[in-house]
Amino acid sequence: MAKKFLYLNRKAPYGTVYALESLEVVLIAAAFEQEVSLAFLDDGVYQIAKGQTPKAVGMKNFSPTYNALGDYGITKLYVERESLVERGLTEDDLMPIVYEDEDDDYTEKPSVQVISRTEMAKIMAEQDVTFSF
Repeated sequence: MAKKFLYLNRKAPYGTVYALESLEVVLIAAAFEQEVSLAFLDDGVYQIAKGQTPKAVGMKNFSPTYNALGDYGITKLYVERESLVERGLTEDDLMPIVYEDEDDDYTEKPSVQVISRTEMAKIMAEQDVTFSF
């Protein structure tokens, strides 16, 4: 049985390398058939926000890569509701990331689940390995 890996994303998408490096590590882990999920907390919620335009800070927009996660079997993206609220965001401000469910005639389903801080703590406790970026 594959181990459960949770990648905690706590940093804003631009200004540091954490968000991009997390995404790269997640894709590598999935390529080795690990059970991978991502959690977005604190400023990490900005990583999957719609309408990113980082050209002003001289960086490339890598957010479209999140749309490819389903192709790697990564279908569980958890967003902490309280982190959204604290930043004046709602679920509607997030990118509509989906995957095709092979078991349901390739129906597109949402990968993003907005959950409470309490639910996030439970999910974190269920993991075999947790990485924080």
